[in-house]
Amino acid sequence: MKHNIAAERMRDIQPFHVMALLAEARQREAAGQDIIHLEVGEPDFPTPSPIVEAGIRALQAGQTKYTAARGLPQLREAIAGYYASRFGVKVSAERILVTPGASGALQLVLGSLLNPGDEVLMTDPGYPCNRHFVRMFEGKAVTIPVGADTNYQLTPEHVRQYWNDATKAVLLASPANPTGTLLSVDALKAIHATVKQLGGILLVDEIYQGLVYGQASETALSVGSEDIWVINSFSKYFGMTGWRLGWVVVPEQMVGTLDRLAQNIFLAAPTPAQYAALAAFTPEALDIMERQRQELQCRRDFLLPALSGLGFTVRTQPRGAFYIYAGSGRFGNDAQRLCQDMLDKTGVVFTPGLDFGSHRAETHVRFAYTTNVGRLEQAVERLARNLLH
Repeated sequence: MKHNIAAERMRDIQPFHVMALLAEARQREAAGQDIIHLEVGEPDFPTPSPIVEAGIRALQAGQTKYTAARGLPQLREAIAGYYASRFGVKVSAERILVTPGASGALQLVLGSLLNPGDEVLMTDPGYPCNRHFVRMFEGKAVTIPVGADTNYQLTPEHVRQYWNDATKAVLLASPANPTGTLLSVDALKAIHATVKQLGGILLVDEIYQGLVYGQASETALSVGSEDIWVINSFSKYFGMTGWRLGWVVVPEQMVGTLDRLAQNIFLAAPTPAQYAALAAFTPEALDIMERQRQELQCRRDFLLPALSGLGFTVRTQPRGAFYIYAGSGRFGNDAQRLCQDMLDKTGVVFTPGLDFGSHRAETHVRFAYTTNVGRLEQAVERLARNLLH
């Protein structure tokens, strides 16, 4: 009997559609064309210098051996201290595990929770890797169509409507990718109460926490319940994308389970990155991050009306992350084709909605304001010459 080499699950794990556009854009750049990148979720800021310097000192001091699977104790204490000082929330360092990026945290969470066939509710549109991680552990991602009427977020009504005997958990994101929308603590309390009543588990992705505009940043841990699972990262707000470092806060009784799984999946997060991250909570580093947050807000405030002027529709204002999820229906019902055409004609690259789900995906695109205002102005000028007739 002949077997396929690839596992069956790989049929359901799709690539990012934008990666083909990115590869073509890189080729064009290599050939000398000026490309403006509005597609990748990585701002142009370098890692704050106090973090870099701490990483260098760690390397020079020979801090290159494995740490415990749960991470450096002093880093877990620093994260707990950050929750206390920034959000007024008391979290035991014992509940915190340091991971290789938020992706490592999601693997630990879903690997420790899901049995084959267990369902996880999440939004459509949403970050695609979330549903793929569920599939990797033989669960089923139930993607719920959401729109501007609910701020592209789930509600208690959604949860009750889609819940069944196979449902194990609900995964929320605030700020969310691709929409940049937020859930208030009151909204989180309402969803948590519903999930708890139904006997499920609430997971909250806070990877873009800190990158919030016009209001204070919040955490689901403010709900006050110790049964909420929170995933976070040093990649976005702290500017450490390539350092591959994240963390997860879990119920105390699950720490040993996740510790055991971490030992088997990745052993430990990168040691130099962990020592570097100790400097992420210093006043000097936090000052740099605040200036970067303000710069991102300026970029958003420029690009939001500019896109509307081009004919894109933004039905709910993004208040976090660094994305604008925009309706592109005025330009046809093939967002993938629109993205390709604009790369061909203008050298501006952005992401088709298909990368984030299927609900109205063909008439939506995502812009990442991850480059400076001058470059954003150039991008808008180029798009205007091709889209405004």
